[in-house]
Amino acid sequence: MVFERRTFLLAGVAFMAGCARASQGKPRGVSVWNDFKARFILPEGRVVDSGNSAISHSEGQGYGLLLAEAVGDRQSFDRLLKWTEANLARPHEALFSWRYEPGKGVTDPNNATDGDILIAWALMRAGARWRQPAYTRRAAEIRRDIRRHLVHEQGKRQILLPGLVGFEHADRVTINLSYYVWPALDAFRKADGADQWGKLITDGEQLLIDGRAGPLALPTDWSDIDAEGRVTPARERPARFGFDAIRIPLYLSLGRRQQGADTITRFWRGYADRKAPIPAWVDVQTGETAPYAISEGGCAVVQRVLADGAVACPQNGAMDYYSTVLKALAEL
Repeated sequence: MVFERRTFLLAGVAFMAGCARASQGKPRGVSVWNDFKARFILPEGRVVDSGNSAISHSEGQGYGLLLAEAVGDRQSFDRLLKWTEANLARPHEALFSWRYEPGKGVTDPNNATDGDILIAWALMRAGARWRQPAYTRRAAEIRRDIRRHLVHEQGKRQILLPGLVGFEHADRVTINLSYYVWPALDAFRKADGADQWGKLITDGEQLLIDGRAGPLALPTDWSDIDAEGRVTPARERPARFGFDAIRIPLYLSLGRRQQGADTITRFWRGYADRKAPIPAWVDVQTGETAPYAISEGGCAVVQRVLADGAVACPQNGAMDYYSTVLKALAEL
């Protein structure tokens, strides 16, 4: 189940939605939602990843559900949910297969934990908005199985496995810190209690500090945690702060957290102050940077985190799925 975003030249770089609503009138973000819906959601409710061979995945369905709820589009929400349940729901756990290919169906039944978190959170929000107990019950089932199958003890830490299979090794566990969707986890704790989610959240916040690496003290897209709880860049992957890790400061912002993003802010601010293009990724060990700039959607994340509308963002024409999601979530 490893979807490597760094292979795509459009450096879309991620994250998630607190999805604020306007206090009066129409919800903010209706126009960006309508654009996303027209370009990336098929009539049956499948979200198409235009930058990845038109596949669909649980992450995309989760983002679609969150955006639909945020603007109050019940018809689209139900269509997205129906397709997700019919095509991605796993038979033995309240989790979802991560990868669906057109013409083939599910081609990787492993889950992606961030997709499961996004779907559960969207259902919680929708259940409250539209007073639908069925949504609320389904969200509780997903939360239960995330806790049951994906919260793992490693070196006295509670950590979040990225998926059911493929991340536990003899001498270490591989994690992705951008899978910690902070506002969703806070909602889970509120619903189920601190005894269920408190330690995972507290330990995850410490991982953001301990997971910094190299002279720039930046987190990497993927990290390893050994039996003693030490955090290092993942052994079998590039040691980059890039297409996954950009979601870390976005989720922190959406979750109203300051701690954990200061070194990222400093790195981006160094480019913004001299009006230089921000690279799509940086190798935290060597200092090598991508030969191309961050995507327009990723740049919207930078603008949000830095609270600086003057940051120069590339204008590359029509954005792909991932870049559009980032921009939508950063601006809502």
